[in-house]
Amino acid sequence: MNSFMSWVGGKKALRDAVLARFPPYYERYIEVFGGAGWVLFHKPPGLDFEVYNDFNSNLANLYRCVRQNPNKLKYKLRYVLNSREDFDYIALLHKKQIFPRLRDYDRASKFYQLIRYSYASSLDSFASQPHSIWSDFPLIDLAACRLQKVIVENKDFEKLIRQYDRPVSFFYCDPPYFATESYYKDVGFGRADHIRLMETLTRIKGKFLVSYNDCPEIREIWDKPGIQIESIERLNNLAQRYDNGCMYAEVLISNYDTAEKRNLCRQMSLFDEDYTGGILL
Repeated sequence: MNSFMSWVGGKKALRDAVLARFPPYYERYIEVFGGAGWVLFHKPPGLDFEVYNDFNSNLANLYRCVRQNPNKLKYKLRYVLNSREDFDYIALLHKKQIFPRLRDYDRASKFYQLIRYSYASSLDSFASQPHSIWSDFPLIDLAACRLQKVIVENKDFEKLIRQYDRPVSFFYCDPPYFATESYYKDVGFGRADHIRLMETLTRIKGKFLVSYNDCPEIREIWDKPGIQIESIERLNNLAQRYDNGCMYAEVLISNYDTAEKRNLCRQMSLFDEDYTGGILL
């Protein structure tokens, strides 16, 4: 299923590739930098223990409100206007950090409005595009159902990883990309945090998969024994208007063989085939 919202650095274009590289077995799935949750929503719900986390408290509050009472959130959104004046007012409240003083559902509705009516989910630039929030209501309802058993956290990544780390834990991390950290409002993330993420993950008992932009700095930080770095490309959505087909280079970093699941599927497919003239019947 799709996410009910957009977000800076969302993994809609890469979600199939990420999911194909999940380990074959785990009991705990923790999405450390949740954002729009494209991988979580695309991932089939199973019997595993699931956690959504984001250090942005406005995002975490929005997810809790969607999960707990989507009808109340939709009621708050029902008559908002796609208006530059309204947008600029809400953006000003956000800039002045007024949101945390609001009640949960007022805060969630204003933050959702800011996301939906801003250009590229920037939160500070009015998109000036036709969009009815009413069209998002079915997605909000679906998201509420999907999130019912998902734990929503609002923690620093290091504390979260330490809390949920077990040999059967699998962490998917989509941190702010190197040199693009300023695009992520409400949170700070610098070079020291990139290094801290690497040091935290390379000490865990479980498995991890990290998505990053492909750049020399990231490759240098993650150049460690036992760490796999795989190059991958996706369409550069922001560049499509002026450079159709432009690709964006990324890397997927892990502490396990990401081909294990795909190899297992190929082996099962081979042995499940019905050979009329071969060994298998």
